[in-house]
Amino acid sequence: MDAKLLIDAIVRQTTVLIAQLSTSAGIRAPLAHVADQVFLDLASEIEAQGVGRKVVADMFGLALRSYQKKVQRLTESATVRERTLWEAVLQFLSDHGSASREEIFDRFKRDPEHDVAAVLADLVSQGLVYSTGKGRTAVYGPSSELDRGRIAGHARHESATGMVWVALYRRASTREELIASLPFDPALVDEAIATLVAEGRVRRDGTRLSAETFLVPVGSEQGWEAAVFDHFSVVANAIAAKVRRGPRSVSTDVVGGATLTFEIGAGHPFEKEVYGLLAHVRRDVNDLWARVMQHNEKHPVDDDQKTKVAFYFGQNVEGTEDAVQEETP
Repeated sequence: MDAKLLIDAIVRQTTVLIAQLSTSAGIRAPLAHVADQVFLDLASEIEAQGVGRKVVADMFGLALRSYQKKVQRLTESATVRERTLWEAVLQFLSDHGSASREEIFDRFKRDPEHDVAAVLADLVSQGLVYSTGKGRTAVYGPSSELDRGRIAGHARHESATGMVWVALYRRASTREELIASLPFDPALVDEAIATLVAEGRVRRDGTRLSAETFLVPVGSEQGWEAAVFDHFSVVANAIAAKVRRGPRSVSTDVVGGATLTFEIGAGHPFEKEVYGLLAHVRRDVNDLWARVMQHNEKHPVDDDQKTKVAFYFGQNVEGTEDAVQEETP
């Protein structure tokens, strides 16, 4: 197995996902920290697997002293993040009270106009900014400080709550372990824990916190970040587990995956059946999940005897835009 080629291909595909996430809804997410964070996380994970620091340094093409100094420097500045276009536009409107669309475009003329327009639309849709008029003479202004604080705080709380929930579902942890593993302020983690415990989604046993389930209903607009992370982490962990066990597959495998690509065209005799795979599998899996949960409620499994089986599935359609919109259930 040529590990280098495989690693390069996976890194390339992962950057595609990061690029999509960073430009979703026209918002430019901060990326200056990504390379440094990847280095820190990768170095930490390799060392956690028992590889000595000198060997790890060599893997990165660094002398041991240079490696140690880089780790120390990045660890000390891990919380520093660049400002985004989204934040800059909001700050500009806050400082000026209001501004016309033309004035905003002129202020951010170094950024693509369609990006600025997308940011404005997103700010208005989230209630952080109001708008009056149409076209380039439309006027934008910030919502009241109180309303903005409530909206922004609610959004951060919802995101943090979902991420804490999925983290505790994957692994029981203490508050300190959560704070160390998640990119949130301790106060935000505490708020998320309090919400989850109060709603019965998380259980507290002394200093340990755990979640029996993690479920984001289809169609829900809240918790999508956690759902994406959960799906991605399960896929990555399953592949990693398969690599550790060896590349060969057998029919009795309980760890692994399969990818099938169907090539169809309009009017194909199996067109509807292929497009309906996602809905079909989702229905069957949800039915089995519900039956397992009902049984577990009546016959709880002790934590020390519990085995978690994570099943992942997904569907992607590549083709003409009209076909995707028309045929996908």
